[in-house]
Amino acid sequence: MAKLEETISKLFQEGANIGHIATVMPDGSPQVTPVWIDYDGAHILVNSADGRLKVRNIRRNPHVAISVVARDNPYSMASVRGRVVEITPDGANQHINKLSHRYMGQDYPAERLVGEQRLIIKIEPDRVYTMGAR
Repeated sequence: MAKLEETISKLFQEGANIGHIATVMPDGSPQVTPVWIDYDGAHILVNSADGRLKVRNIRRNPHVAISVVARDNPYSMASVRGRVVEITPDGANQHINKLSHRYMGQDYPAERLVGEQRLIIKIEPDRVYTMGAR
């Protein structure tokens, strides 16, 4: 497991930097989705809803890649390859609300949670590539 250096982890923890997660489709082709991202000191965290394509792909094949570019400097970026080590609903509603405050400056819309099972996807980094990370 590769641990993210402090300067790189800031890309995942601070500001409203959008990540892009790549998962593997059943036919082996890549599928990429923009996502809100977080880092807990050991894992990159992505919040999603059960049943979404990326979640179905991850359950079938846990290998993913995720990239993030600093919102204020497109030349400051990190690209991480790893695998999903856990998908859990525990704390997922609180986590999406935390991310909503970071990215939108407000609570996550409660009506979007109705009938939806939120999940935290925990990614263990294996390989990390950076450029200009500050």
